[in-house]
Amino acid sequence: MRWFGLPIYDARLFAPAGFDALELARHAFVLELTYRRALRGRDIARRSIEEMRRAPSFPEDRAGRWESELAAVLPDVQPGDRIAGVHTPGGGAAFIVNGRRAGEIADAQFARLFFGIWLAPHTSEPGLRAALLGSAQR
Repeated sequence: MRWFGLPIYDARLFAPAGFDALELARHAFVLELTYRRALRGRDIARRSIEEMRRAPSFPEDRAGRWESELAAVLPDVQPGDRIAGVHTPGGGAAFIVNGRRAGEIADAQFARLFFGIWLAPHTSEPGLRAALLGSAQR
């Protein structure tokens, strides 16, 4: 992922055979980001909510709570730091930072919209989505 040509992070998706990005809620999977620059956790949380708002079903009344929960889980990052988001169908999203569990947001709607930042058709980065999903995905 690049922003104005600057590398921000590398992304990898670990998903089972038969994974369907149009039905994220059905699948267990892991999305891992390896950061290539220093960023503040609260800025990552704020930007995540901005990206989640691209979804047509975003519940604006939950934005503040979700941003606070994300800011509490996501640390400031340095180049080389890894944050993995673990999606559990019906259970939400757990976050692992550099191999250690950092926390969880146990809200299935949050998880669907959060992972949709990268995997939903309305993503702001369709090239990254295509690379994560491979050419066989919709």
